[in-house]
Amino acid sequence: MSMAQQAEPAVTTPPAPGPKETDGRTAQRPLALRLLARPEVGVFLGAVAVFVFFLAAAPSVRSGGSMATVLYQSSTIGIMALPVALLMIGGEFDLSSGVAVITSALTASMLSYQLTMNVWAGVITALVVSLAVGAFNGWMMVRTGLPSFLVTLGTFLILQGVNLAITKLVTGNVATDDISNMDGFGQARKIFASSFDVGGVQVKITIVWWLVFAALATWVLLRTKYGNWIFAVGGNQESARAVGVPVTFTKITLFMTVGFGAWFVGMHQLFSFNTVQSGEGVGQELIYIAAAVIGGCLLTGGYGSAIGPVFGAFMFGMVNQGIVYAGWNPDWFKAFLGVMLLGATLINLWVRRTATRR
Repeated sequence: MSMAQQAEPAVTTPPAPGPKETDGRTAQRPLALRLLARPEVGVFLGAVAVFVFFLAAAPSVRSGGSMATVLYQSSTIGIMALPVALLMIGGEFDLSSGVAVITSALTASMLSYQLTMNVWAGVITALVVSLAVGAFNGWMMVRTGLPSFLVTLGTFLILQGVNLAITKLVTGNVATDDISNMDGFGQARKIFASSFDVGGVQVKITIVWWLVFAALATWVLLRTKYGNWIFAVGGNQESARAVGVPVTFTKITLFMTVGFGAWFVGMHQLFSFNTVQSGEGVGQELIYIAAAVIGGCLLTGGYGSAIGPVFGAFMFGMVNQGIVYAGWNPDWFKAFLGVMLLGATLINLWVRRTATRR
């Protein structure tokens, strides 16, 4: 072959397309595993199971009035479980939330009655007090570095004693006076404790507020910068601070959100019953925390949703009323809740492990 000759370019045939190679980091996980990764999936399945169980065990649950009662019981727990869940996602929890509800109601009732003022003056003052309690909890925790367990346990004891002592001092009794005849009561009752008719069934307004607050909390968590901050401070506080997350602001405002929830539920109790027992509220904080935990929130923070606690609160309301409708001894209620809490926690653990398994 002479030097002048030019070699023809080799013609290569491209390889036939085949399946794209992926490793464990880039592979698309099956839809079932992606669904299981959601924190509310486990509690949703548990809520369905409890609902079906009581439909079979207590036929009276099937009526519209009974379901309205179940949803009402769920809403009074769920409204508080939502801010408690947000706080837990942020890595903290509040043991004073139960008695804070009563503190709010007592403040509004006694201020309005003793000073003969429009009840809205008491309502607004109670809101300020509730937000101040939440801000104090958050500020004390951030300032001192103490665990939220210790800070809010102290607040719990303070509020419990103040509720009883001041009520006895001001009213001479352990309960507040009836405020149903005072100016503004009717307007406030419409907002916090009214009912409306749906197909002949009386539905409490708290059910609507519960769903509205759940939608708002879900939007905040998933669609706002503040929601990202909540997950960041709950996952790793120091790393969040290093990338510019306002940790102090986020923690304090989360505690104030719990204060807002306590105020709202306190107003509902006041305008539902016209008076408040000063010794109530003790133990309710555990119900709120349990509803959030059952809903998929971790005590260690950084994981959870707002929808999960909705199903968690529904399970509590379903069990609470279902036991009554089934004609069982109500003394078994707390035992049933304990079993439900442990079962839901184990299910959530299994769901997370299954969802993260390659």
